[in-house]
Amino acid sequence: MAIQKHIALILQLLLIALVFEFANGSGLKLGFYKKTCPRAEAIVKRATANYIYRAPSLAASLLRVHFHDCFVRGCDGSVLINSTKNNQAEKDGPPNLSLRGFQVIDAAKTAVEAACPGVVSCADILALVARDAIHQIKGPFWQVPLGRRDGRVSKASESLTLPAPFANITQLKAQFASKGLSVKDLVVLSGGHTVGTSHCSTIATRLYNFTGKGDTDPSLDPKYIPQLKSICFPTDETTLLAMDPGSVRSFDEHYYTTVLKRRGLFQSDAALLNDKKTSAYVKLQAQSHGSTFFNDFQVSMIKMGKIGVLTGKAGEIRKHCAVIN
Repeated sequence: MAIQKHIALILQLLLIALVFEFANGSGLKLGFYKKTCPRAEAIVKRATANYIYRAPSLAASLLRVHFHDCFVRGCDGSVLINSTKNNQAEKDGPPNLSLRGFQVIDAAKTAVEAACPGVVSCADILALVARDAIHQIKGPFWQVPLGRRDGRVSKASESLTLPAPFANITQLKAQFASKGLSVKDLVVLSGGHTVGTSHCSTIATRLYNFTGKGDTDPSLDPKYIPQLKSICFPTDETTLLAMDPGSVRSFDEHYYTTVLKRRGLFQSDAALLNDKKTSAYVKLQAQSHGSTFFNDFQVSMIKMGKIGVLTGKAGEIRKHCAVIN
């Protein structure tokens, strides 16, 4: 009887492992559209380059769209769906109101549809656009396994589960672990903050009312605070700040130098110094002359792009990325 229970337990664990593997990338493969739409990746690359050449800052925005998509319902393109009279979609959830770059994804989709109607998913196009945009600004290039299908559900309320800029290290580790991502993935993907900007409103509390007593977050470099306060006033909702000052347009490991100096913009950036593993990685990249950041970023992005994907006959291939068929 004990042996039967033991076998049953092993089978149960194997089933759980298989389900987890299916939800994290099984069914995706390189060259997925080789026969059905052989020029798909080249078409997406060209459409993306047309925008990034004119507006390089969009690269950071498109990387963020991909991240926000994958962390809610998996990489299924649900963040691209517009709200309707009967449903407020992810795109209109509070953490997503500042997302930009949807026109790039729409342009790539239109171009792909012209060549191969109804074949390539919006979820795959988003994954490719994010990669191509970052590579266009001299960032790393990673292989993107394809075969994702588009989700049919998008709810604004679910966007509230995204990692928040005020999250502490315990919360961040738990959120990444729930998506099958490691502590190393957390600190590596945070390095995406090497490019892009954020609004003053996201750090107003850190600067002016951290504990509700009109104080400042003690984890911020005190020499940096006057500089931030000269740019951001307590009720400022429009001014933009560089995530990685001095390196805002360069995709590099300089972000980790900024964090080590205690000048990371978000509490979630500062939190990386509050864990042995993440802190060690920050120091390694900040002090290294032969950085591993690009290689590490490639690995973590491939993993992130496999979170909770729909494959096979699940979901659909949307005709327009903002509208369910």
